[in-house]
Amino acid sequence: MKIAVAMSVSWLALAAQPAWAGPPYTTDDPEPTPTGHWEDRVFVLGVASPGDLSGQSGFDINYGAAKNLQLTLIAPLDYDHAAHTEVGPGNIQVSAKYEIWRQSAHGFLPEVAIFPQINLPTQARGFGSARLGAFLPIWAQKDFGSWSIFGGGGYDINPGPGRRNFTLAGWAVTHQVTKRFNLGMEIHHETPSTVGGKALTVVAAGAVYQLTTHFSLMASAGPGVQQARSAGEGVFYFALQYTN
Repeated sequence: MKIAVAMSVSWLALAAQPAWAGPPYTTDDPEPTPTGHWEDRVFVLGVASPGDLSGQSGFDINYGAAKNLQLTLIAPLDYDHAAHTEVGPGNIQVSAKYEIWRQSAHGFLPEVAIFPQINLPTQARGFGSARLGAFLPIWAQKDFGSWSIFGGGGYDINPGPGRRNFTLAGWAVTHQVTKRFNLGMEIHHETPSTVGGKALTVVAAGAVYQLTTHFSLMASAGPGVQQARSAGEGVFYFALQYTN
């Protein structure tokens, strides 16, 4: 499933400047949205391969429902452009991030969270699966001043004809260059999600720029470095984020 390559922003303030993690990267972070606050994104993502461009656009809504708990709803519109363009609602994703261990400024242990996700089928124009699916990841992060290192992965239950369960893992590092500007790199790997499909490894660069107190622009892009010409020439992600 190509779209899964670019899926899945929180920020930490353990040092003088915040360290960004999570979106725009596929690799997520363990930090939940602060209790009573929102992190909402309008996004577009895609995978470009020879003769094909596919991906999603939509809304990524995150709410800090309680201490250590974030609730997330992603409502996407899928697209695929090959011989002709097809557009339709994608699977709705409902998830809950729960932080099970918080890092300290002087400790060695990383922050850790689980982020189980349920995929609700829509089956519009053949997008997504007609069956209920799930993604079961665990994420960890450690901050070192203006640097942040995070990674993890999980198992995706991907039922349906021609589909197969797969795993996704990633690792990323970001640096808070200025108060408003953050740069980072990630590498992530996905095993085949379809019968006869190919594994995909991608290296991507990302950036986040804080426009105002509440709005930020974020983007990432990079090439496939394993089975690139058959599984994905490259991936990209762009979003406008609102926080309060």
